[in-house]
Parts: sequence; C-alpha cells; structure tokens
Amino acid sequence: MVRWAAFSCVVVPVVLVVYGTSVGGAAAAALGLAAVTAACRVLLRRSERSAPRAPAAESAQPRGRRTRSAPGAHRGSRRGAGSAPGD
Repeated sequence: MVRWAAFSCVVVPVVLVVYGTSVGGAAAAALGLAAVTAACRVLLRRSERSAPRAPAAESAQPRGRRTRSAPGAHRGSRRGAGSAPGD
C-alpha cells in the first residue's frame, strides 16, 4: 500500500506538469503527497503495534454465541407464509 502511495508521489507531479501546471506547483503537490504518505505510514505502523494479539486457543473459537442450542431449535426464525401474528 505504501509503495502505491510512493508511486503516486512521483506520477502525480509528472502528470500535473504534462497538463500545464507549473513545476513549482507540481513540486508542492509532490511534497504534500509525500507528507500525507509519511503520516499514514506512521499511523499504520502504530496501529499494527498497538493491536491486541489474541492467544491461539482463543482465536480458534468461533465468536458470537457461547452455547449451541438443540438441533431444530431456531431462535428468531421467520414464520410460515400462512401464519399471521395474531393467530
């Protein structure tokens, strides 16, 4: 992801110059994109480091309900087509 951002820091100024923007304006755009890319990279690394790591035993268990209901017992199932709420 960071490689694409670095690639855009090079491509965007070139495209801006080709379409008539001044070299100074293209350089400013490149610096702005580089600053945003660097900030995003720092934030991404920080979030990866601070993300809680789950032990292998806990990550293998399915999330959600803790117990299984009996076969055929469906909570919240839809009613049949002929059933009305007042029946």
